[in-house]
Amino acid sequence: MSIIQPRIYLASQSPRRRELLKQIGINFEMLLLRQDPRRVVDIDETPRPDERPEDYVLRICKEKALAGWGSLRFRGLPPFPVLAADTTVRLESVILGKPVNTKQAASMLRQLSGREHQVLSAVAIAMNEHVEAALSVSTVRFATLDEDRIRRYLLTREYLDKAGGYAIQGVAGAFVEHLSGSYSGVMGLPLFETVQLLQRFDCPTP
Repeated sequence: MSIIQPRIYLASQSPRRRELLKQIGINFEMLLLRQDPRRVVDIDETPRPDERPEDYVLRICKEKALAGWGSLRFRGLPPFPVLAADTTVRLESVILGKPVNTKQAASMLRQLSGREHQVLSAVAIAMNEHVEAALSVSTVRFATLDEDRIRRYLLTREYLDKAGGYAIQGVAGAFVEHLSGSYSGVMGLPLFETVQLLQRFDCPTP
């Protein structure tokens, strides 16, 4: 009889989050919510009226973790903590989510050009309907981007599925003049906060 090793479930399809968990030696399995036959629609990630960006990203993150736990129970999988994360970009008080097309991505990059913005990364862990979450806030300052530089960046298609229309771990890393906060948080999973939460759930951590 095989012994089930302690682990967590990652309720995210992000390859960046997988890489970051592997980086710190966390034993995890993917938990893809779309595989749940009961799940006909994704979590509504539309911000509520007058919702602060910090509250928004924490709410979505908790909802993802709880949805993951519900899916876990439905499938009868071994009960280990479910980790979810969510990242958004705040420019002043405006939320910049994931661009839906090249035009929207270009608009976001023009807004970020030569200015500071905040990257809000939330991580949540759910188990037995109990959920805890933490928030990482990093400040990023972009260099001034001219139209040709923006055009060339859009050709990489790196902006797809990225909050604010860019990925710091990719070509857009060259746009960053200054970063104050968590590099892993800007990538999509703040490792310091993640480890703190894992410890609360008695998960092995580095």
